[in-house]
Amino acid sequence: MQFGTCLDPAGGVLFRLWAPQARQVDLCLNPGGPERRVLPMASRRGGWFTVQPRAARPGDWYQFIIDNDLLVPDPVSRCQALDIHGPSVVCNPGGYTWHDGHWPGRPWEETVFYELHVGAFSPEGTFQGVTKRLDYLVQLGITAIELMPVAQFPGHCNWGYDGALLFAPCRRYGGPDGLKELVDGAHQRGLMVFLDVVYNHFGPEGNYLYVYAREAFFTERFHTPWGAAINYSGPDSSVVRDFYIANALYWLEEFHMDGLRFDAVHSIFDQSRPDILEEIAQRVREGPGSRRRIHLILENDHNCARYLARQPSGQPQFFTAQWNDDFHHACHILLTGEKEGYYQDYSDKPIDHLGRCLTEGFAYQGEKSVYRQGETRGEPSAHLPPSAFVSFLQNHDQIGNRALGERLPALCDQRDLPIVIALFLLAPSPPLLFMGEEFGAQTPFYYFCDFSGELAAGVTAGRGKEFARFAQFRSPKNRARIPDPNSRETFLQSRLNWQAVEQNPGSSFLLLYRNLLLLRQQLIVPRVKAMRGNGAGFQVLAEKSLKAWWQSAKDERLTVIFNLHDLAISIDARSADISSAQRADSMAGERSQLVYQYGSQPGRTWPQNVIAPKSIYWMITKTGGEND
Repeated sequence: MQFGTCLDPAGGVLFRLWAPQARQVDLCLNPGGPERRVLPMASRRGGWFTVQPRAARPGDWYQFIIDNDLLVPDPVSRCQALDIHGPSVVCNPGGYTWHDGHWPGRPWEETVFYELHVGAFSPEGTFQGVTKRLDYLVQLGITAIELMPVAQFPGHCNWGYDGALLFAPCRRYGGPDGLKELVDGAHQRGLMVFLDVVYNHFGPEGNYLYVYAREAFFTERFHTPWGAAINYSGPDSSVVRDFYIANALYWLEEFHMDGLRFDAVHSIFDQSRPDILEEIAQRVREGPGSRRRIHLILENDHNCARYLARQPSGQPQFFTAQWNDDFHHACHILLTGEKEGYYQDYSDKPIDHLGRCLTEGFAYQGEKSVYRQGETRGEPSAHLPPSAFVSFLQNHDQIGNRALGERLPALCDQRDLPIVIALFLLAPSPPLLFMGEEFGAQTPFYYFCDFSGELAAGVTAGRGKEFARFAQFRSPKNRARIPDPNSRETFLQSRLNWQAVEQNPGSSFLLLYRNLLLLRQQLIVPRVKAMRGNGAGFQVLAEKSLKAWWQSAKDERLTVIFNLHDLAISIDARSADISSAQRADSMAGERSQLVYQYGSQPGRTWPQNVIAPKSIYWMITKTGGEND
């Protein structure tokens, strides 16, 4: 990297800082100790400052002094000695001994994500705490861990999206070596590890780039929900772009990550061609992606299908997949009936939106959004394979952004959950579980942080103001129930209760998830590999009943039929692949194999053209060809 520290094989360390608005920069080596030294840094072209003391070595603490006034950490710190405001630590990038051999990664179609927050996942709240439960995740059927952001943040806790030192794994979690041990241990068990990265803003505390590089690193031409946008296309943007490209490659190369999830890229503004997302993807594919399987995931509210384009071989040109929020929103309305906020875009016929998500990817492919005051949203996506979309029923956003952090089991009819769980775990798109979901965790997952002073008060007040527009929280009394994000208790209440795994309904949920994920790997994954898009369709059978199908090969089709109604649904037998809920040999004729069935009244026999209430059926059908 051209940023940060670089060890010289001949001895010493090269220190570099890009500070285009600073007049003078000095290196403070081992601040606060008896060996403290202040060394002037040479000014170079383009706003760079460098110095290479031969006595410096790995383990030394250091800071930069800006204009004889302000001590700041290295913005490319690999490790912080104390907290986000204090000294950085010189690290040896090659100092860790890896044991993952020639790990090639895993095929994308095998992916089952488990999203977790390192601090809240285990009692230890560390990388080591995650490592201790890797065998549990393997037994569950998980193939990929997705870590919420681990970059150093201010205070004792943060849900991850307020990081300011984007290269420094949090010291409280175990620092660089702790993260490497986690990835190493995961690879030895056949698990992939993905990292969530934030390239649309910095956290509001600890970002000293505003002091010495503000006009170059940020731009007022565009604004995000967090303030000025990152300067990806204006003057001096080449260094800014290199900063983020270096960060992406850093996690993939130095930490052996199997992929990255790019947070909220709709708040990245870049008029360049290629834009920063395309350039990062190109550099990854040409670099570490040319040597092993690496998968890149987007969160993009704009539903830009072009980023998910496939090559003639079927391999991604840029990004492997996108989180499918449309799928979540449609399922959430069917399960809970909620219609406020962005859910209003899906409140009109949510079953139709769900059918489109299952078989075409996005629900919004250029239609107007009521929630966005009539703006069009999305691009056509039916040509993309189902593997280009990651589906989920819960994640950190959809729980943590709720005022009271409720998980789905606390919001819906428990009879409906097994049906929708079976729908999303066996559908072709890669599924994502949020930590604890597999045992029906009841612990909330709040938004939590640990800011100081006026910033803390402002965040707390802003949280209440944010939800005042919702009917449930219009009264001051109800808003007072919203937990204070800066309270340590808010964080502690968000930690998983692992004792619930052994209790009902936790143990029942766990058995359901394990069985479905085993079935997925055995029967669904081999067929997903053959799906290239344009071979899927759906039919709405009733307000909460749907049939969907995917052509998995020239002579084979995967089909699902489900009914969330309390009553049975009568259908035209010619329009469905199901004729009896009790006999597999009656499913779409003699050529169908019933692979999974769930119903609230399994002992009852139903007429051939009736779908049982609260039921779901998955089947594999032999057909006469793609146009059968």
